[in-house]
Amino acid sequence: MRAVTVSPGVPDSLRLDGAWPEPAAEEGAILVEALAVGVCGTDQEIIAGHHGEAPPGQERLVIGHESLGRVLEDPTGTRQPGDLVAGIVRHPDPVPCPNCAVDEWDMCRNGRYTERGIKGLPGFARDRWRVQPKFAVGLDHVLAPVGVLLEPTSVVAKAWDHIERISARAESKPRTVLVTGAGPIGLLAALLATQRGLSVHVLDRNTTGPKPDLVRALGADYHTVTVNELTFQPDVVVECTGAPVVVLDAMCKVGPTGIVCLTGVSSGGRTIDFDAGALNRAMVLENNVVFGSVNANRRHWDQAAHALAQADQSWLNSLITRRVSMSDFAQAYQYSGEDIKVVLDFTT
Repeated sequence: MRAVTVSPGVPDSLRLDGAWPEPAAEEGAILVEALAVGVCGTDQEIIAGHHGEAPPGQERLVIGHESLGRVLEDPTGTRQPGDLVAGIVRHPDPVPCPNCAVDEWDMCRNGRYTERGIKGLPGFARDRWRVQPKFAVGLDHVLAPVGVLLEPTSVVAKAWDHIERISARAESKPRTVLVTGAGPIGLLAALLATQRGLSVHVLDRNTTGPKPDLVRALGADYHTVTVNELTFQPDVVVECTGAPVVVLDAMCKVGPTGIVCLTGVSSGGRTIDFDAGALNRAMVLENNVVFGSVNANRRHWDQAAHALAQADQSWLNSLITRRVSMSDFAQAYQYSGEDIKVVLDFTT
């Protein structure tokens, strides 16, 4: 079968292997036919050789962690042939740590977790893959065109889960949300905010292209000014850019008892002249919280599946700006400034 693979740590080693072995039985009882795989910045980092780890004893890694497939067989009876499923990315560490021991593998404390298509486990960019029942998330059939968005949606479902847990510390509840960055994570974070009935603002640099219209279609406001130039103080900021200046400005802009959730990963290596003392004073005196959030556990994947099923399907479909067939697989990993979400399509 076909599989998209890399040699981890070797830049530009991406290739399509046409005779890749069938998925090993130990990967899981459920055999799945691939329908689509989403492409994100993590894939780009792996291809560049900055990230990625092959399974033990193997030299190459099947990439792809944003999955959508159709069940071919499941001897456990958990799923039926034809069911739509996505595979959970992170698996618990073998020790396990206290969090992994209760299936909170997204909060692993010792770093020995594994991740499909990223760290120590084969990914989903192949014609067929296997998954254990506990890591197979079912999707409504209405999501067949857009179910590949489940993985990034699980990331923001976790972010909102934790935002709501933190906000429960006070009687006053958040009403105004600022999302910085209108990429897939930012747009999906805005979607889940609107589903919660909040007043949503999205900030991005793009003045053209689909992003402004996608934000307004949610009933949210779109801004292209800097964070400092905004005329309101948000109760919650979901930061999705990882840009150091935006991160710091968001921490300064959030209102009293505000919450800043950091989902964007900074590259590092840049210093900024900044009054850290003033920021500390404001955060302490205003009871503000800043926290980081990454990955998701099973609870968040299920929440994400529900959120997608409740969303406007045409709006979700608009997030996928390019669908690339396997015959042109390399084009899926070439970034375009107009792209929101690129999908490798196994059905064409």
